[in-house]
Amino acid sequence: MQAKAIAKWVRVSPERARLVAREIQGKSVDEALMLVQFAKSKGARAIHKVLESAVANAEHNYEMDVDRLIVREARIDGGPVLKRMKPRARGRSDVIQRPTSHITVVVAEREGK
Repeated sequence: MQAKAIAKWVRVSPERARLVAREIQGKSVDEALMLVQFAKSKGARAIHKVLESAVANAEHNYEMDVDRLIVREARIDGGPVLKRMKPRARGRSDVIQRPTSHITVVVAEREGK
């Protein structure tokens, strides 16, 4: 049995968020929440919210035991890129790209005792 939560169009670069997502994959939920809570990256706050939502979904919708949950999958997909213009010298302009991410966290109960 698995439970998941998804956050879309989060204003953080996928590359930065993947650094945190790799750290929590396969860990117990308690350990993953602690790692994400004290991580200093911008994506850690968004991943923390999605992870808490996945745990709440598992507890409420599927009646899983929260103490036995592990992070089965933490996936960061690239979302649409917001493009902005910035004026530069001599009448030119640069394109500023502001990436977004789609964050998916899947939790499942640990097998065995």
